[in-house]
Amino acid sequence: MFDTRGGRAPDRGVLERMTDIQQHRGPDGRGFHVEAGVGLGHRRLSIIDLSGGAQPLANEDGSVLITFNGEIYNFQELRTELLAAGHQFRTASDTETIVHAWEQWGEACVERFVGMLAFAVFDRKQRTLFLARDRFGEKPLYYSLLPDGWLVFASELKGLLQHPGLRRELDPLAVEDYFAFGYVPEPRSILRGVAKLPPAHMLTVRVDAPLPQPREYWDLAPFFQRRHGLDDTAAAAEVVTRLRSAVNRQMISEVPLGAFLSGGVDSSAIVSQMAELSPHAVKTCSIAFNDPRFDESRFAQMVADRYATDHSTDRVEPDDFELIDQLGGLYDEPFADSSSLPTYRVCQLARNRVTVALSGDAGDENFGGYRRYKWHTYEERVRGYLPYAVRAPLFGLAGSLYPKLDWAPRFLRAKSTFQSLARSSLEGYFHSVSILAAELRGKLYSDSFRRDLQGYDAKQVFERFAGRVEGWDALSTVQYLDFRTYLPGDILTKVDRASMANSLEVRVPMLDHEFAEWVAGLEPTQKLRGAEGKYVLKQAMHNYLPHEIMYRAKMGFAVPIVHWFRGPLRAQVREAVLGQRLADAGVFDRAMLERLVDQHQSGARDHSPALWALMMFERFIGRVLDPATPTADAARSHI
Repeated sequence: MFDTRGGRAPDRGVLERMTDIQQHRGPDGRGFHVEAGVGLGHRRLSIIDLSGGAQPLANEDGSVLITFNGEIYNFQELRTELLAAGHQFRTASDTETIVHAWEQWGEACVERFVGMLAFAVFDRKQRTLFLARDRFGEKPLYYSLLPDGWLVFASELKGLLQHPGLRRELDPLAVEDYFAFGYVPEPRSILRGVAKLPPAHMLTVRVDAPLPQPREYWDLAPFFQRRHGLDDTAAAAEVVTRLRSAVNRQMISEVPLGAFLSGGVDSSAIVSQMAELSPHAVKTCSIAFNDPRFDESRFAQMVADRYATDHSTDRVEPDDFELIDQLGGLYDEPFADSSSLPTYRVCQLARNRVTVALSGDAGDENFGGYRRYKWHTYEERVRGYLPYAVRAPLFGLAGSLYPKLDWAPRFLRAKSTFQSLARSSLEGYFHSVSILAAELRGKLYSDSFRRDLQGYDAKQVFERFAGRVEGWDALSTVQYLDFRTYLPGDILTKVDRASMANSLEVRVPMLDHEFAEWVAGLEPTQKLRGAEGKYVLKQAMHNYLPHEIMYRAKMGFAVPIVHWFRGPLRAQVREAVLGQRLADAGVFDRAMLERLVDQHQSGARDHSPALWALMMFERFIGRVLDPATPTADAARSHI
């Protein structure tokens, strides 16, 4: 809490509630600092300097204080530099490095950090609060300027919800974003007046000054245009060297450390390098599914056997949906990625054995691994052959006439492809990643809610970055869009909340920014070659992983919600989607809700993504905007 008007005493009781509601993020200790104008709280998960490093932490004279979530992997090098500059350290923690880096370099300190971080620095002499978030958004940071001038901030929205001055109003634009993407992209949150500090941004707040806009301190975009000019052999060798360096940096820990091992290329590559670097058997964890369509456990076991890891597998039943009611509490905002269920389970398993786990996330974004990248590059070739004036009416008509064959193989499900080809490149990719197409969203909303949107369309999220990707090749364009939206909004949010709910720290070596910068500069054909994604990563791993691991069909981390909504959750989905909460919300057209449920449960259409998104939205309303919730009566008039 920071008083932008200066000098008022914060409410310690409110600060304690805001902090302790996030106990799962730090079960090892709590700390507070309260003085006129500022209140800082912290929950600690001890990783480095177990006996010291308690927070909030101050410099020598107490003029600079910090509360920090994350890890600075290069803190020892920075510490040496800061000691040489005359700074005095009282702990061996990475947290204290940030305090002295702020003193030495001011706002530019963030450019020096290699790591995942979200922190707040209070500088008493400058009457300043400085907020910052890591380059890719591994660690979250929510904030809101309240009407009375207090700026409140927290790692999770649930922290802000403890403040009685926070208004609980839905942001209609965020609702539109959610039903397009399945999450609410930064900088919006689902609540009006609450923002998420975007990745690679900082915010400097001063007493008696207007709240400024966050400022960007780094962007991956320029690195996509700096081609290395390496042939495949040299590029593959360099990938190994740089990946090993990134893994080595992130293995620093004073508590048990391990890795997720799914049996896919990315996690297997991370484990292979950990095994090369570790003097002991690497602890690895994986999830097995009874449904063979989703089960990768035998591939994980192949890698575990090859590297003699200390491997553990937990089997998830096909109807493991008991977590659904808890997801609203984990994510606060509505979140429609159903793989959050198995992600939670694998984090739960890992926490029984380790406190820190390395993950293979971001391999798809870095190396062009998603199937949609392949389809987008195909579509871009067609766009290159036919001008928009020809494509739009031709494929628009084809898309409207072609039946929607949800049950058919991908090559027969041409309706979505035709609809995409009728659009521009940016709009086409937006269409391909949307969980509910624009046409369906338009039918889903009530007339009054469409008026509230005032013409806003979630595609504007992509349009914000249009100028940065103008003239780029097809693959680099969509990779960059995913780095700015899907990666922080979906993947990293999913992993952060699922892991921290289990008091587990997850690190992502492929998001070492120096590694990602270098990989961005590879030739697009070294990432996606024909239909083969992650081409150069697979070349790099030829001596480390079995051929079967690298060249099998991608399975993904999915759950059978299509079956659930027609079987064991049939009544539950009908009750949630057609129940009173969504009816009272004023957002949805009742007839369309009924059509979605009836068509799905009859087997006529697969509406499982839409129904899951609606269920998660209903859970959010029940938890955050229910009439029994403080200030919810006022909020309901704005829904």
